[in-house]
Amino acid sequence: MDEPLIAAARAAADHSYAPYSNFAVGAALRFADGSVVTGANVENASYGLALCAETVAVARAMAQGRRGGLIAVAVTGPGAEPITPCGRCRQILNELAQLGRTDPIILCVGPQETRSTRLSLLLPDAFGPASLD
Repeated sequence: MDEPLIAAARAAADHSYAPYSNFAVGAALRFADGSVVTGANVENASYGLALCAETVAVARAMAQGRRGGLIAVAVTGPGAEPITPCGRCRQILNELAQLGRTDPIILCVGPQETRSTRLSLLLPDAFGPASLD
């Protein structure tokens, strides 16, 4: 397992703004150049406007000019079981991954267990930039 990436996701969760659900989520993205970009979930009183940790991390990465190179993602939360990215976040991660033609490892982190999978297994037959050609 990628312990530094998991630690970065856990540290990001410390900055979560989750006053409504009390479900602090952290995400960390590793890129081919070794850099890591993190994000934490941000809730809103208008619940539908909440942002997931993975979406925040991807937005930060894109704002830094990153277009591809995504090789690994760690997602952690307070639940008893490892959590996976939600459907929306799978699609958001897929966009960044397809820009670099990668299939990143997704580390679903819980307090006692970490499950490793690939984005393509979480989102088979994904719609992305190539679908528009």
